[in-house]
Amino acid sequence: MRSILPLLTLGAILAPVQALYFFIDGQAPKCFFEELPKDTIVVGHYTAEEYDEQKRAWSEHDGLNIYISVDEIFDNDHRVVSQKGSSSGRFTFTAADSGDHKICFTPSSNSGNNAWLSVLSHMGGIKLTLDLAIGETSALESADKGKIQDIVQKVKDLNGRLQDIRREQVFQREREAEFRDQSESTNARVVRWTLVQLVILGITCAWQLSHLRSFFIKQKLT
Repeated sequence: MRSILPLLTLGAILAPVQALYFFIDGQAPKCFFEELPKDTIVVGHYTAEEYDEQKRAWSEHDGLNIYISVDEIFDNDHRVVSQKGSSSGRFTFTAADSGDHKICFTPSSNSGNNAWLSVLSHMGGIKLTLDLAIGETSALESADKGKIQDIVQKVKDLNGRLQDIRREQVFQREREAEFRDQSESTNARVVRWTLVQLVILGITCAWQLSHLRSFFIKQKLT
């Protein structure tokens, strides 16, 4: 199939939502072009598989990574997507302007063993299944509306918790200020009462000394 599947034909086959597969040899990137109108969102799901001789079937491999890049051909190959993922994943982007977009998939080994990819090329290469959803932003966002609502609800819950924490902090500050005022008032009263006691004690001592002096004077006269 990989010998009869031209790149441009691949782009022409793509429907707004359709799954297809193609083969990648070694580490060479596989690219195709898609003409998109402005403000069009593209959501892609991909799965890369290698051929298992024992199972005689295609299966995923944990050591396989896929690098996805999307370039705007009409804007000096401006790159809008540069994403490295595992053997399966998801990517999304929105067309900033109308024109051709170059979508490329490049395999690599997460262990750095590039010779393993060369072996795969002799065993049939890497089978990459791609499911592209192309449409207007509103049409595709409606599919994820439930997830978005869940996220919005979680954000609202977090905001509510933050408000509760802020109210609790304000309440604690008010209590601390009230306790500080009470402590200062109590300390001031203790100081005043201590001064009053010292004055009374001083007056009492002075009166007792005066009384004893008078007593001793009278005793000497007699």
